[in-house]
Amino acid sequence: MEAILLIGSLGLILLGAELFTNGVEWMGHRLDLAEGAVGSVLAAVGTAMPETMIPFVAIVMGARSGHPHEAEIGIGAILGAPFMLATLAMLVTGVAVLIRARGRQGDDRLQVKPLVIAQDVRHFAVAYALAIGAALLPAPLAAGKVLVAVVLLGLYVVYVRAHLGAERDEDAGDDLRPLRFRRLDPRRRERTPRLRLIGLQVLVALGAIVGGAVVFVDAVGQLAAGAGVDPTIMTLVIAPIATELPEKFNSVIWIRQGKDTLSMGNITGAMVFQSCIPTVLALLLAADAWTVTPASLLAFASAAIAFASTAAIFLPMLRRHRLTGRGLLAGGAFYAAYLGVVVLSVAGVL
Repeated sequence: MEAILLIGSLGLILLGAELFTNGVEWMGHRLDLAEGAVGSVLAAVGTAMPETMIPFVAIVMGARSGHPHEAEIGIGAILGAPFMLATLAMLVTGVAVLIRARGRQGDDRLQVKPLVIAQDVRHFAVAYALAIGAALLPAPLAAGKVLVAVVLLGLYVVYVRAHLGAERDEDAGDDLRPLRFRRLDPRRRERTPRLRLIGLQVLVALGAIVGGAVVFVDAVGQLAAGAGVDPTIMTLVIAPIATELPEKFNSVIWIRQGKDTLSMGNITGAMVFQSCIPTVLALLLAADAWTVTPASLLAFASAAIAFASTAAIFLPMLRRHRLTGRGLLAGGAFYAAYLGVVVLSVAGVL
């Protein structure tokens, strides 16, 4: 029964994320936002909602029930999201670029705006380093986690303002997929939907994401307890694969459409969001669990992998001012390396 609930809740989360992404893309168009703002802020936040709601619900449920495994699920999901984005999402996008390159005489360069992507990567590196550093604070300085949380919120506000303040340089309205709720509009024959209908779709999507997250957290906890599997490992490896599907799906679609900045911005923007907002939840609501201990070392090791993969992919871009599909494949190597560490740990070798 738990497996059925798990699959059903994931389906509901992903459906809500798809509706949310479609809605915020139209919202960006109606608000006349730049491409970087749509990809790195609106779309990134929309597709990051599933993996954000899972730790939020888990941590809140854990605080109310007093069950420590709920907080462990939340911490695992928080750490798993940047890891998956920096590794597996990069691999999937790189494969999509290489497939597209077959029709371009082997040209696997992404037509991205390096300044937009570099801005995302810098904010991610700073924010995630602060968040992980807070987990290393000794017990007497644990109150410093609140200060780190405030700084992270400030960093994200600065990041969002920078993107929203950018000038829009092209009209991508003709490339938008039709609003999913367009049939509810009596004026649906018109190309541009009304803002109230866009808002309705976004609210319905959020409801689906929250409802799916509640069921998902409970199902994961039951399965982990029944199978004797550490729930942190389960949510660190299994849950993010499923909940990162929106980023992967949208990035592949945008690669096929030639919207490379939107594709990469969707991933790197989600990395910034995940390094700021969910970690703030952990720092404020589960400060005791957001600590590097022998029991949580495997989970926090994923952060080191995320940093290494990000550096391997984007440092060459900053030097050469170009990003290639082959370069993105490096994320797959780091993902495989971490899975090997997880398997050896579960087997008792490490």
